[in-house]
Amino acid sequence: MHRKPNAIQRLLHRFLMLRPVSTILARLLHRADTTLMKLSGGKYTVTEIVGLPIIQLTTIGAKTGQPRSMPLVCLPDGDKIALIASNFGQKHNPGWYYNLKANPACQVLVNGHPLHYVAREVFDEEREIYWNMAVSYYAGYEKYKERASHRHIPVILLEPLK
Repeated sequence: MHRKPNAIQRLLHRFLMLRPVSTILARLLHRADTTLMKLSGGKYTVTEIVGLPIIQLTTIGAKTGQPRSMPLVCLPDGDKIALIASNFGQKHNPGWYYNLKANPACQVLVNGHPLHYVAREVFDEEREIYWNMAVSYYAGYEKYKERASHRHIPVILLEPLK
């Protein structure tokens, strides 16, 4: 089980959620996380320094049909994993969201181990539970919600493929 960020990490979050910083992070963080994941065999990422749990999600491209991998902040919930499609508060949903909508079967690399899941978008009370969980890990999601007020930020739940 992953622990929530400590006081120092939460202080760092205040800096990370600033609009200019999150704009830069939206363009660079996944590259840094991907590189470190490759070098460490999927065990470490830059994002973990700030106390946020992360996975490597592999989806099938909605348009291309090709595998697409992306490191993402996640919310572990027992054997389930919740993902917030905030895209750092940008105007559009992230590409992985559309990939999962088109092809819900996916693979997740957790601590170097591949696991298979099926994705579904959650709504209403279930969405609220996971949204609140996300904000308890990283308050920046509320800022992203303000910036993306023109769109609904989807919450996706990954459940183990049986």
